[in-house]
Amino acid sequence: MNKPSGTKTQRTYRKVAEKMLKALDSGEFPAGARLPPERELSERYGVSRPTVREAIIALEVMGRVEVRTGSGVYAVKSFKAKSDNPREYSPFEITEARVLIESETAALAASTMSEEDLQELAEALEEMILENKSGDLTSEVADKKFHTIIAQSTRNRPLMSIIEHLWDIQANLPEIKTAHQSVCKTDGQKRIEEHRQILNTLKARDAHAARVSMRNHFCRSLDALHATTEKNAVEEIQRQLNARRERFSLNRIQYSSKN
Repeated sequence: MNKPSGTKTQRTYRKVAEKMLKALDSGEFPAGARLPPERELSERYGVSRPTVREAIIALEVMGRVEVRTGSGVYAVKSFKAKSDNPREYSPFEITEARVLIESETAALAASTMSEEDLQELAEALEEMILENKSGDLTSEVADKKFHTIIAQSTRNRPLMSIIEHLWDIQANLPEIKTAHQSVCKTDGQKRIEEHRQILNTLKARDAHAARVSMRNHFCRSLDALHATTEKNAVEEIQRQLNARRERFSLNRIQYSSKN
């Protein structure tokens, strides 16, 4: 089957944008610095100048560079609001955001995924299966890859950026990681089947079914998050009670009085 025209170019500019983003984040191009001209960037990354332009547009949408007509492309300081501290978010807020955004993303992807995207998605699922077989039930590598491919297939750069940001925040919330591990350890095969169902609905180009299958996928994660949070709350209350019992122990008072 012939691949849709432009697919390879679209994939290439995303890779170039990722490399340029790493250069910006590393401080190679500090805020206010002028980036090398297109010709140098195309030679550096081994791609055509139009591909470099597409990558620059992607970075401009993300707010990481500023294109000044007649002057060039300049690095912009990465802006992070105070509320972007991952620990200030509730794990339930992050999960809710992922349910809402990724469900609609799956619905959109049902009409935008190329055959190449579907092949990559199937390969990511196979990687997840291999992780299970090797006993690495709690790995998120193939899982994240699976969800990222769906987001990228929409060709909607702000949407891709939002989902990537949610994954980054989630990585710093221990409650979500514990809940994810609980789900994976409880029934790794069930997790595989959930992802397979998402893949099948996307292959069928069924937007509604893709939306529903993605929402269903998050159901077990949300239930596990509730269980983990409740368990932690009970343990904290028990710890406080034990500390109070020790503090106001009759034996402690009697011991103290003898001294």
